[in-house]
Amino acid sequence: MRQTLIASTLILTAISLGSAVGRAEPQLPTLRPPPPPPIKPYVAVPVTPPTNVNDSGFVAFRKQLADVAEHKDRGALAKLIVAHDFFWVQDKDLADKRKPGVDNLAKAIGLDAKDGSGWATLAGYAGDSTGEPLPDHPAIVCAPAEPGVDTKAFEALIKATQSEPPEWGYPAKSGIEVRDAAKPDAAVVDKLGLTLVRVLPDSAPPDDPKQPAFLHIATPSGKAGYVPAEAISSLAGDQMCYTKDAGGWKIAGYFGGAGQ
Repeated sequence: MRQTLIASTLILTAISLGSAVGRAEPQLPTLRPPPPPPIKPYVAVPVTPPTNVNDSGFVAFRKQLADVAEHKDRGALAKLIVAHDFFWVQDKDLADKRKPGVDNLAKAIGLDAKDGSGWATLAGYAGDSTGEPLPDHPAIVCAPAEPGVDTKAFEALIKATQSEPPEWGYPAKSGIEVRDAAKPDAAVVDKLGLTLVRVLPDSAPPDDPKQPAFLHIATPSGKAGYVPAEAISSLAGDQMCYTKDAGGWKIAGYFGGAGQ
């Protein structure tokens, strides 16, 4: 299950004292947030990228799904979802079996959000070529697929860096350039290998939505810098699941999503 790794910066405001008649208002100095801890090198834990679904029909299906998302065509989307037994699982199956699959999927991914974020989410799944069989259900494939990571090595990394699992992601490929500013033409300070990468908490969306989003990261060598947000995937997040029947590929269910 995927999701972008973004956290907000803490802002502290100045505090002023009240005044007494005939006296000037004394002011306390502006309070500033403490400096961030220094970036330290950490063990480079290898990651094996998830595998693609090598099926020409699935490739064609994803293109069709991308077109549906681009045109926000709910009717066309309904035809790409299984007619029966659509599932929506969090800690239990939340799907209302009395309703068509498109209604359940719409609720799970926020398809009716006024800002269009639900359709953007759908487009993101359409663009993901990876997939892995659902345990005990080999006819169902879920995406994005999880990467291969040594669990014990990851646990040791978490302990050594005193961090939390959601702070970590992995690069889409080896050789991604790390820059000294959140700009595509900024100086390169490092390059990423296929290892876990720590995303720093001051990563935030750009002020101008027309500008590309960057993540502030710490590299295993102990350098801090910026990489395009789409270049880093999270280790866990929501998944869309698919199945193939006589009529081709269909959306079979969803893991994660919003609450009811």
